[in-house]
Amino acid sequence: MTAHLQGSLFDQTDEIRLGPLAGMRRTPLTHRAWIDELPGWLHGADALFEVLAAEVPWRAERRTMYDHVVDVPRLLAYYGVGDPLPHPVLAEARDALCAHYADELGEPFTTAGLCHYRDGRDSVAWHGDRIGRGAREDTMVAILSVGTPRDLLLRPVHGGETLRRPLGHGDLIVMGGSCQRTWEHAIPKSTRTTGPRISIQFRPQGVR
Repeated sequence: MTAHLQGSLFDQTDEIRLGPLAGMRRTPLTHRAWIDELPGWLHGADALFEVLAAEVPWRAERRTMYDHVVDVPRLLAYYGVGDPLPHPVLAEARDALCAHYADELGEPFTTAGLCHYRDGRDSVAWHGDRIGRGAREDTMVAILSVGTPRDLLLRPVHGGETLRRPLGHGDLIVMGGSCQRTWEHAIPKSTRTTGPRISIQFRPQGVR
C-alpha cells in the first residue's frame, strides 16, 4: 500500500518552477569525487510529485538475485535521448543543469531515469552508476527529488565514513568527478512511517 504524501511546510505553492543554481554548494570527497547540493531548488515540488505519480507510466521490474527472481523494491521509468519528459519543468531542469555544468562536464545531460519509492519498504542497494562510461570515466549524475525526504547514503568503495543526505521536496544533488567509480550510494529501507518519494536522475548519454 502506498503511503500518503505529507506536504512540505516550507513549499506551499502550486506553482511549479525552478530557482537559481547560484546557491549550489560543493563538498569535495576522496579520490577526486565531489557532490554539489542545493536544497529546495524546485518550488511546487509537492505539486510536481502528484503529477508524476499519477501520469508517468511506472513499471515494476523483477530481477534474478542469488538464483531467485525477486521484485525490484521501487517503481521505474526511463526517458532516453530525445524522449519528451513527463513535465515541462523537467526539461527546464535538464537544460539549466546542462548550461551550469557545460564547461566542467563537457557534454549535455540527455537521459532521465525516474524512481518511485512508495514507502519505507522501497529501497535501492549500494551501487555506483557504472554501466557504460561511468565505469572508466569521470562523469556527473544529477538527482532531483520530490515527495517525502528519504536518506541518500554515500560511502567510499574501499571503506570509510558514510555520508547521509535527506533528499525530497525539490532538493538537488549532483555527484561528480570519480564519484560513480570510487564511491557508492544507496537509499536504505526505513522502519519509520514515511511517505512516498520520486527521484529524477539526469545523466549524460552512455552513463547508467
